[in-house]
Amino acid sequence: MTTLSQESDLASTFRIERSDAPASAEQRARELADPKFGTVFTDHMARVTWTVREGWHNRRVEKYGPLSLDPATAVLHYAQEIFEGLKAYRHADGSVWTFRPEANAARFARSAHRLALPALSEADFVASIAALVRTDLDWVPDQDGFSLYLRPFMYASEKFLGVRASQEVEYLVIASPAGSYFADGVKPVSIWVAQDYHRSGAGGTGAAKCGGNYAASLLPQVEAYGKGYEQVAFLDAETNTALEELGGMNIFVVRRDGTVQTPELTGTILEGVTRSSILQLAADRGHAVEEKRLLLDDLLADIATGEVVEVFACGTAAVVTPIGKLGGADFEVTLPEPDGGRLSLAIREELTGIQTGAVEDRYGWLTRLA
Repeated sequence: MTTLSQESDLASTFRIERSDAPASAEQRARELADPKFGTVFTDHMARVTWTVREGWHNRRVEKYGPLSLDPATAVLHYAQEIFEGLKAYRHADGSVWTFRPEANAARFARSAHRLALPALSEADFVASIAALVRTDLDWVPDQDGFSLYLRPFMYASEKFLGVRASQEVEYLVIASPAGSYFADGVKPVSIWVAQDYHRSGAGGTGAAKCGGNYAASLLPQVEAYGKGYEQVAFLDAETNTALEELGGMNIFVVRRDGTVQTPELTGTILEGVTRSSILQLAADRGHAVEEKRLLLDDLLADIATGEVVEVFACGTAAVVTPIGKLGGADFEVTLPEPDGGRLSLAIREELTGIQTGAVEDRYGWLTRLA
C-alpha cells in the first residue's frame, strides 16, 4: 500500500471551487443505494488546462456541469482525445484507496503520445484523482461490491479547422458511483466473434485508450446483441485468424494443465491494468503464464477436446467475467463448468479482495486517496 507523500501529493495545489448546488444528503443517499453506472455523477470534477505556450496550468476542482464547446472545437472534427478508467474503494476503516493508478497514468501518457496530445505527469494524474475524491468523499459508497468509478479524459479544445495537433487541451476527471457489476452473482457470458469487422490494425491506435477504438466496436456489438450474444470479440486485421480482445476487455484462456494464456501485445491490443494484474496473480499461484498468438481455429479445437477448460475476459468495470459460450458465422461452442471450479473466479475473488482491503496487498498496488 502506498500513501501519497507530502512532496509528491499535488492534490493540495488544486484550487477548490465548491458547487453552489450540491446534492443533498438525502438525494445522495438515494443515488448511492442503487447507483446507475455512468448516469449519476458526483458534485464536482477535476480539471487542468494545457496550452502550447503555458504548458499544464490552472489546476482546479469545480462544479460538475456541461462543457462549452465552439462548433469548430478540434475534438469534434478530428477525434483527438483519450481517456482512462479506474475505481476508488472505501475500506472497512473508512479510508479510500485506488488500485494501481500509476499504471493507468503510464497508459494515459502512452495514449497521449499516440494521439499527439501532451503527456500529463503521473503526479498530476494521481493528484487530480485525489483532489476530486477528497472533495466528493461522501460519494464513495461503503456497500460491499460498490465503488466510485473515476473517468480521467483529455481532449483537443482548440477552436480550429485544420489537420494538425491541437495547441490547446483540457484534462478532466469525473466520477460516478457504481454498484456491483454482477448484481445477481457472477455468471458466464456469451461472446460473438466478429469475423467481418476489426477493432484496430497494425500501426493504428489499438494500444491507445481512445474513443475511436470504441466507436469502431459499436456496430459489431449491436449485431452481436441481435444474434443473442452479450459481447463481441475481435480477430486480428491482418489474417483474421487470431483472437485479440473484446470491445473493452482483454481475453484469457486456461488450459487443462493449468497454463494461463492471453494474446500477446502487438500494438493492436490495449494493455489492460487488470490483465497485467491477473498475469501476476496466476503466476504466483503456480500457473505457467503465456502471452502468445491465440488462433481461433486452434482454440475451438482445443475446447472440443477438453484441452482448453476455461475462457474468461477482464477489465476495470467487471474485473473478471467467465465466458460460457463462443459463437461466430460458422460455429457455436459452449464451455462446460470446469472440474474443480473456475480459476477465473478464484482470481477475481483475490483481486477484488486486494482492491477492497479484505486481502493483504502484498504487491503495493493500492494507493490511499483519503
